[in-house]
Amino acid sequence: MHADTPLFRSEPLEVSPGASLAIVGNAPKACAAAAIDAAAIDAADCVVRFNNAAGFRAATGSRVTHLALVNRGGQMREWLEDRHFLERPAVRAAGAFILPFPMLPAEHNRPETICWTREVLALLRPSGRPVHILPEALHERARRLLAPRTPGRPNPSTGFLVTLALLLARGQGAAPVQAYGFGFDGWPGHPWAAERAWFADQQAAGRLNLHPLSK
Repeated sequence: MHADTPLFRSEPLEVSPGASLAIVGNAPKACAAAAIDAAAIDAADCVVRFNNAAGFRAATGSRVTHLALVNRGGQMREWLEDRHFLERPAVRAAGAFILPFPMLPAEHNRPETICWTREVLALLRPSGRPVHILPEALHERARRLLAPRTPGRPNPSTGFLVTLALLLARGQGAAPVQAYGFGFDGWPGHPWAAERAWFADQQAAGRLNLHPLSK
């Protein structure tokens, strides 16, 4: 099947500037130990979560309007092999999905498969819910933003990419995004210090409120 067929057509990521928006990260132990206001998260018009949605239906609330699912690497392969994946509470509750990586051409996806976009689209599309694929242009913009604070070619995290995409989709003058559960730690290939500094810049500019993991 060709990449321009309806199955593979990404829907634009649009969020009203007037909508309240909560982005919930998966920082280690954040859901159990952090002082997170689950009621405030649930009260947001849009609630964005990631992957296995740590704390969903517990410490971080019970709503998810957008679920970002990493579509490259071993995690997605594991999900595709799980015949009960679509029955997971966060997947069932999501109103839309965000795939952070653009689809690799078939010739760039062998001999070892690293991009599972085609497969996850085939899995999700029958539900009729929107699927948004973040474009390479967004990745390039993210790298440029992080480059001054990190050596080499930055490899932005999914949390950074999705947050950047949502801020751009809302445009100037929108109410601040509320970000919870971001620990800026994990896989060592991501430029965590640079991402933390960018979040701090956005907070200083009034575009984002980064809620600490503990008080």
